[in-house]
Amino acid sequence: MKIDFDSLKPVYVQIAEAIEDDIISGLLAEGSAAYSQLVIARELNVNPATAAKGINVLVAKGILEKQRGSSMVVAFGAFERLLSERREIGVNEIISNLVSEAVKIGIPESEVIDRIKSHYKSLEGKQND
Repeated sequence: MKIDFDSLKPVYVQIAEAIEDDIISGLLAEGSAAYSQLVIARELNVNPATAAKGINVLVAKGILEKQRGSSMVVAFGAFERLLSERREIGVNEIISNLVSEAVKIGIPESEVIDRIKSHYKSLEGKQND
């Protein structure tokens, strides 16, 4: 888990996003124990209240849940919810920013599409290695 203390994004948001990334990548499986606020605080050298705030963001979204007698666990269905959220919100935001910037600096639509296709091909090649 990496946090950019120079970022304009609040640390607790970065913590929540890092945990989401670990769920999406499979490092944290549904039903498994999530990181505790004390472990996060110690590893990242942040206040435990900041770590708790990041965790609570995910509890409010239904991604993490408190299990009786144990720590936070990754909720069942969290993986699909996160994928859906990122497809709808994250990708749309990226596309919007990309198109706005391309229009602003005069890159034609066809070139943007060609560049996207090129990036897809290069990533697919890396996955096949």
